[in-house]
Amino acid sequence: MDNFLPGSASLVDCVDKKLLVILRDSRKLIGWLRSYDQFANLVLQDTVERTYAEDNTYGDVYRGIFLIRGENVVMLGEIDKEKETTVMSTLQQVPIETAKASAKKELDRRKRNEKAQRRALQERGFSVDGVEGDQY
Repeated sequence: MDNFLPGSASLVDCVDKKLLVILRDSRKLIGWLRSYDQFANLVLQDTVERTYAEDNTYGDVYRGIFLIRGENVVMLGEIDKEKETTVMSTLQQVPIETAKASAKKELDRRKRNEKAQRRALQERGFSVDGVEGDQY
């Protein structure tokens, strides 16, 4: 903990390592961190955009060199090679169109459930954000 540096300076240990980066729009990128700056803008090489589905499948799209604006990063972490092979052995790779269709179906189902929950709460007198009459 003595070597801890606040902000983007702590990314120095991640250079030339394989990272998983989750963006604000929920995309997941996997690639090798080659560079970063004081704003935590990242340059990933050999980047793959991965789409996971609930049925233990995933699809990949190769993106090559990818520049990520730091403000769009929600989370990033180093990928452990040993754990990656263990986890990936439980998943099945499918064509990206199949994975995206499955992921969209899951998202639509979640949205319907959230809408039903908001409606039920509002009917019971609870204040719910994002609906007509929420006083905002």
